[in-house]
Amino acid sequence: MRGSIPTMDASQSEARTVVCFGDSNTWGYRPGAGTRWPADVRWTGVLAHELGATWRVVEAGLNGRTTVFEDPLGDKCGKRHLGPVLESAAPVDVVIVLLGVNDLKTRFGASAYEIAEGAGVIVDAIRAGAFGPHGSAPQVLLVAPPPLATLSGWEERDAEAFAGFATMWRDAERTSRDFGRQFARVAGVRDVGFLDAAEHVTTSDVDGVHWDAEAHEAFGRAVAARVG
Repeated sequence: MRGSIPTMDASQSEARTVVCFGDSNTWGYRPGAGTRWPADVRWTGVLAHELGATWRVVEAGLNGRTTVFEDPLGDKCGKRHLGPVLESAAPVDVVIVLLGVNDLKTRFGASAYEIAEGAGVIVDAIRAGAFGPHGSAPQVLLVAPPPLATLSGWEERDAEAFAGFATMWRDAERTSRDFGRQFARVAGVRDVGFLDAAEHVTTSDVDGVHWDAEAHEAFGRAVAARVG
């Protein structure tokens, strides 16, 4: 990560805190099942195991969460949720931001550039806050979500389900291919840490959006390597 993660002094008894602020892939949505991966399977659980007792991992994943978009189907706006999440977890040393997939939904009509800029608004809000140690701003690691899966063969397996997906996520797979470049740009401008999840994760082709257990493990380890 750009910048330094505060080193724990031997005399300190408080564990450092990392908040994982994300959507259903942080919540641990199991592809095709609608259930949640067990705590030790989710990437947040893998992260906690890798970091050990000197860190406290706060899971703040919400199904359907966007960056800045107001969703007519529910209270999903990450920008509005952020303050209460950080205040409740304070003091926070590091915030992992993994958002953008839900912004791909057809009803928002957003480009990869606009979605990355929405993530940038989240980063700006974190850095403007005082929820870190001694009233400082937490460190930030901005993550570019991996591209959605192409779902080859799903239409043949379940035409009705595929039709619903195609309506809700029209052009999403194509748009998501530009996430790595656009999110890297946003992180670079703001001089915060950046991780391209596509280097470690392939989205499951079961539902095109969520991650299998192997992806959670790989991503949790990748994040731990950046934070620890």
